[in-house]
Amino acid sequence: MANGTERLVVVGGDAAGMSAASQARRLRGPAELEITAFERGHFTSYSACGIPYWIGGLVDGPEQLIARTPEEHRARDIDLRTRTEVVELDLAGQRVRARDLDSGSEYWTEYDKLVLATGARPVRPRLPGIGAHGVHGVQTLDDGQRLMADLERTAGRRAVVVGAGYIGVEMAEALLGRGFEVTVLHRGEQPMSTLDPDMGGLVHSAMNRMGIRTVARAEVTQILTDGEGRARAVTTAAGEEYPADVVVLGIGVEPRTALARAAGLPLGESGGLLTDLSMRVRGHENIWSGGDCVEVLDLVSGRMRHIALGTHANKHGQVIGSGVGGGYATFPGVVGTAVSKVCDLEIARTGLRERDALAVGLRFVTATISSTNTAGYYPDAAEMTVKMLAERRTGRLLGVQIVGGAGSAKRVDAAAVALTAGMTVDQLVTLDLGYAPPFSPVWDPVLVAARKAVTAVRAAGV
Repeated sequence: MANGTERLVVVGGDAAGMSAASQARRLRGPAELEITAFERGHFTSYSACGIPYWIGGLVDGPEQLIARTPEEHRARDIDLRTRTEVVELDLAGQRVRARDLDSGSEYWTEYDKLVLATGARPVRPRLPGIGAHGVHGVQTLDDGQRLMADLERTAGRRAVVVGAGYIGVEMAEALLGRGFEVTVLHRGEQPMSTLDPDMGGLVHSAMNRMGIRTVARAEVTQILTDGEGRARAVTTAAGEEYPADVVVLGIGVEPRTALARAAGLPLGESGGLLTDLSMRVRGHENIWSGGDCVEVLDLVSGRMRHIALGTHANKHGQVIGSGVGGGYATFPGVVGTAVSKVCDLEIARTGLRERDALAVGLRFVTATISSTNTAGYYPDAAEMTVKMLAERRTGRLLGVQIVGGAGSAKRVDAAAVALTAGMTVDQLVTLDLGYAPPFSPVWDPVLVAARKAVTAVRAAGV
């Protein structure tokens, strides 16, 4: 490299990694900073969150899910190498060992600054048959392509989804839309463990009405295979057997941090990398990390958490790129906001669930209300339920969960702002939210829940 030119190596070519590379390039030209990025798959800068909608036929793909192609990154003087996996980090020598997945050849690349954006991977429990043909995790566009190809080849129309979190519920809807008979097996009392069980029960009822069979407290023990090594059924600890022509794992994801662990980098309880506010890996001045492979600060509980969301990953990338490029930015943390849908039912949450609050020693009250998403007299008004948690004595807002018809989920954004600002439920009641009959009742459901929470806080006393 030219005298005085620094080399940045980025491991991972999706949201965090390429956002970091792009931001660094905006701040520093090729003569100052040489950028090399490695990506295991074929695609870069894509929306993994859109995969269920591609599988379900709502959007074309995978091209429609790509924000920026490898060629577009290369045109911006980023040496992007796809189908290339980094298999070792040499921190003392400031270099990475990469493997070309097509040729098998390996080589070392030196760096002055390193960004680890290795993402997350679907949880694959160690069960007999878990590696059989027809069993799919869905985390990358390459995963989506394999699943799509399998669905098109498969003559049978029975699908089993293992897990009922966001991925599991969204994939159940996608498979239902493709004409499959769908069974969802999950270990919890209700689907959507990101909600409290009472709110998850609303999701359960809605899924059953839509024709999706959901089986609670179902601990999967084995994937049975046929003579050709393809999945044919899923068994549970209760001795039940569920026929399956395709199996989709929706158990959740875990940080992909084997490289970091082997190199001795600091990891948190969930296995995610630990960083400071500038997304610099703790204790390492020239290494940054972001996206689904890191833990972030939960601003409500004060604990570090692993939350795999593209919104966070893109923000991490911007912060990292600023730091690498000589600027300054920080990522203060999150309040745990997420939205999803299954058919016509919208699902949202932000902040803490009851068990989260109990785990950090918070005493709280709850308030749950039922309302409509528009004025009750307006055509097609849909039901929605809002649950709110507030701290006893102080009335500080701790969390909000929403389940309802169209227009329900994005109401959680007001609660997310209130949580970030540390507002009380008394203060939330006074917010000047927009009103017109097509959009809300006179009292928005979030404000109605806040009023009820205020009453609960006062009744609870100290």
